[in-house]
This record gives sequence, C-alpha cells and structure tokens, in this order.
Amino acid sequence: MAISVDPPERNRELCGKQGYTFTFLSDVSSDAIRLYDLVHEKAGPGGTDISRPAEFLIDSQGTVRWANLTDSIAVRARPEQVLKIVDDLKLGGPS
Repeated sequence: MAISVDPPERNRELCGKQGYTFTFLSDVSSDAIRLYDLVHEKAGPGGTDISRPAEFLIDSQGTVRWANLTDSIAVRARPEQVLKIVDDLKLGGPS
C-alpha cells in the first residue's frame, strides 16, 4: 500500500502510467502523514509540504517489523534489500 498527499485522480493516473497494482491512498490533508511524523516540510513544488519517503514492513498483527526513512525522494529501498529483510524476518533474523 502507498499513501500520498496527491488527490485520488492523480494517484489513479500515476498507478495507470506505472502499472502499479497495489492500493494507493490519498491523504490530501496530510492527517496520516503527520500522525506518523512523515511530513517533509516545504520540500515539495513551490515550498509545499510533502510526505517524507518511507517504507514499512508490517506483519499480520499490525506490528512494524522494519522501517526505512529517508529525507530524499531519490533514496528508496531497493527491491532486493526488502526481499532480504522479508527472508530474514521469516527466519527469525534481525528486524
């Protein structure tokens, strides 16, 4: 799942262009983004607030098992990094 400050129409457009098949939620008022302390103030176009890049792995009980937080929209976890974390968690390794 992804959460974005963009309106639903823009998220639908992005998902269609990129071929994303996962759920994309719109948080145009930034309520959830603020609740989880993920606001990157004045980092968006024209100095608007945007969501700080973040990835989380959450288990079926709702426990955050891994988090990746950055200050740059260009820095994201690589798929192979996430897959390794998932494998480690399955084996009871580091979280």
